[in-house]
Amino acid sequence: MGMIQRALQRLGSAFRRLVMLYHPRTLREKGWVWASGVILMTLLILMLGLSSYWSREPDPLDVQAVTRAHLATDLEPVTGSYTTATLIGMVETLLDKPGGYLSNDVMPPSVWMDNMPNWEFGVLVQARDLARSLRNDMSRSQSQSVENKYLAIAEPQLNFSNDSWIFPATESEYRKAVKALQQYLNDLSSQSNQGTQFYARADNLRDWLAIVEKRLGSLSQRLSASVGQERVNTDLAGDPDASQSTVTPAQLAIKTPWLEIDDVFYEARGTTWALVQILHAIEIDFRNVLNKKNAAISLRQIIRELEAAQQPVFSPMVLNGRGFGLVTNYSLVMSAYMSRANAALIDLRDLLQRG
Repeated sequence: MGMIQRALQRLGSAFRRLVMLYHPRTLREKGWVWASGVILMTLLILMLGLSSYWSREPDPLDVQAVTRAHLATDLEPVTGSYTTATLIGMVETLLDKPGGYLSNDVMPPSVWMDNMPNWEFGVLVQARDLARSLRNDMSRSQSQSVENKYLAIAEPQLNFSNDSWIFPATESEYRKAVKALQQYLNDLSSQSNQGTQFYARADNLRDWLAIVEKRLGSLSQRLSASVGQERVNTDLAGDPDASQSTVTPAQLAIKTPWLEIDDVFYEARGTTWALVQILHAIEIDFRNVLNKKNAAISLRQIIRELEAAQQPVFSPMVLNGRGFGLVTNYSLVMSAYMSRANAALIDLRDLLQRG
């Protein structure tokens, strides 16, 4: 009991000293230089606290709950509802998370932050890819089909510049995309509107996975280049008649610049976060296709690898030790998870292609 009382007394004493520090009489006695220093220190502490809070990565989406929340009370989920609602939820998360959308901010403290804006870009790229796939493939039965008018609005809106501060602001353009996607979701779930469709076919899923495969492959290469590598040039491998625009050396030295290592790492964090949400929705909407191909377990393995890449980061900075050095290398760890997910994804695409 005595220890608790002494701790409370110390806390009270510290609080009184803090109050006296900002007391007008103290500020007058110390002079304007002291007052300015106190105010500046206070602002820096507040900005540091805000930066830390705004840098927290959002929790995973509950795909079922998000879909229910975006459907009208009189509508039930149909094929495609979960994927569309998850896309809406992802964009809303970018806009409405603590601190809001930070990539286009021009005021402190967000203008000094780079981890969360890169996380946002990773999520945004996946949202753009999915919106493009929805517009060009999943909502159309064949190449001659008319595209959905709402998806024709949403897809270019999401491709608007990610760092426009004003005239127009990026947030306003992305909210237009959310509005158009919501209208598509409403029409999709309405039994009276048969012109709006979502086709859960193996070829549509395979085409989207091909895009994801390239995204993961590129990020994995950029992550693994954090320590620098000598790579054999395989650009023309597999085709003896292939050619390219300009001649490149047979050996390539690849290294991600030191100042960009954390940027690539957090872009990969955003990418894996977004893919986990989308794949959970895909698992529901494409259930029949996956079960027929006996591919559901392959999809779950991909999700498991991507979820492992979302483990909490306890270091205040992205560590970049050598491959077998004393200090760990976060980029190589992330690359390992993404490479395994990509390998499983290639197997899944091959499985979907079989009859």
